[in-house]
Amino acid sequence: QVTLVESGGGLVQAGDSLRLTCTASGRTIKDYNVGWYRQASGKAREFVAGIFWSGAETRYADSVKGRFSIFRHNAKNTVYLQMNSLKPEDTAVYYCNADPPYEVWGQGTLVTVSS
Repeated sequence: QVTLVESGGGLVQAGDSLRLTCTASGRTIKDYNVGWYRQASGKAREFVAGIFWSGAETRYADSVKGRFSIFRHNAKNTVYLQMNSLKPEDTAVYYCNADPPYEVWGQGTLVTVSS
């Protein structure tokens, strides 16, 4: 089973951009469909974006379509989430996991968008 670690979160202002990185260890990431998920304070974790193992297909939650982009670099064992035009409602802890996700989750990376 692959271990995925998230990084790249931070505090930004509304309208700013941020790129999150998901790095794999243990196994090569190219064998997996990967998803980004997020959990805002007091809310359930939700799906944000997913990418097929080859990168040929992607899918997005309606709330982020047109603003977020998921892509991968299998040779670097990484999957990225490019987030543009950030809104305060994007504030959450962001996680990467398989798509569909495994039961075990990493620590995530906190994204805070101020208005």
